[in-house]
Amino acid sequence: MTELFRLNPIRAVLATWPLLAIAVTISLLGILTIHPFDGASSLAPRQMIWLGIGILVYAGCALTDMRFIRRTAVIISGYLVVLILLSVLLVVGQTIMGAKSWFDLGLLAFQPADLAKLVVIALLAKYFSRRHMEIGHISHVIISGIYTAAVVLLVLVQPDLGTAVILMSVWFGMVLVSGISKKHLAIVFTIGIVAAAGLWFFGLHDYQRTRIMAFVNPAADIRGAGYNAYQATIAAGSGELWGKGIGYGTQSKLRFLPEYETDFIFAAYAEEWGFVGIVLLLTLYALLLMNLFSISRHSATNFDALFAIGVALLFLSHLAIHAGINLGLLPVTGTTIPFMSSGGSHVIMEFAALGIVASLSQHARSVPRDNAAAEYIG
Repeated sequence: MTELFRLNPIRAVLATWPLLAIAVTISLLGILTIHPFDGASSLAPRQMIWLGIGILVYAGCALTDMRFIRRTAVIISGYLVVLILLSVLLVVGQTIMGAKSWFDLGLLAFQPADLAKLVVIALLAKYFSRRHMEIGHISHVIISGIYTAAVVLLVLVQPDLGTAVILMSVWFGMVLVSGISKKHLAIVFTIGIVAAAGLWFFGLHDYQRTRIMAFVNPAADIRGAGYNAYQATIAAGSGELWGKGIGYGTQSKLRFLPEYETDFIFAAYAEEWGFVGIVLLLTLYALLLMNLFSISRHSATNFDALFAIGVALLFLSHLAIHAGINLGLLPVTGTTIPFMSSGGSHVIMEFAALGIVASLSQHARSVPRDNAAAEYIG
């Protein structure tokens, strides 16, 4: 009998119910934000469908024995598939907003970068789980960085600067929690500064450099490169304490704020829900991250712990960068916020990530600790 049936399915889901409950609540807040409530065309019904699919994906992953993702062969295969998909994407991908980031499959569009995030987390969790006692060697930091950089470079070529920054943030966070020395941390910072300088002169497109300059002084080109950032700060600030009310955001619903369903949904939400709503939203994200870190602390293996931390770092990076852009604290790069932004590809990935964490947590409890520690060696 498989582990799927050794566990009580209902118990397996209920044991990690806070993960699902918080994610669904955040998703519903996003759906309320993108729905205009005035009879106009709305993306909310479609997003409800994606939410339903996401919940099913979570349940499927949570109830399935996902310990097979610890195997080296599975992780390397997934890594190669991601590299192939990202490479093919540059040739046949659909160009949206100036970037070749999507495969157009007719009824739906698939963004390989979303899959890449999960695969990179699994790869880094595997690498550091085997070498947690040797992380003092700079070679392991460099090798893990090369693995991540191969994916990052293919993402940058699309070009998708936001996703590239998020992938590097996840790598850096996992290096930190794995136990890097201060000397090696200084080396990583130096390499990062050199890489950033090279990226500025040789890697970024002209419009990306313009966006960064507009961040420094958005008022200098308020009708051009600085428009999005300026409108986002207006929307976020105009919500004041209590907000304008659900569906009554003038900046978003009157289309002064572009892409308010995706890249600027945080600003649209702040306009309608105000400071009180932002506190509520950030509290929900904090609870989600706390649950992931708690699961990590009680994990049976290093891989499980690092994978849960990697998922938490992924969500935290998305949240920090998205909110920073929407509040005018970071240059505009175009990123989603977990569970909240409109779209199906990223929502499915995020629910899948939570489902995998739930599965690893529950199935590890179904076997003796010594056996669990030995299972991920392959």
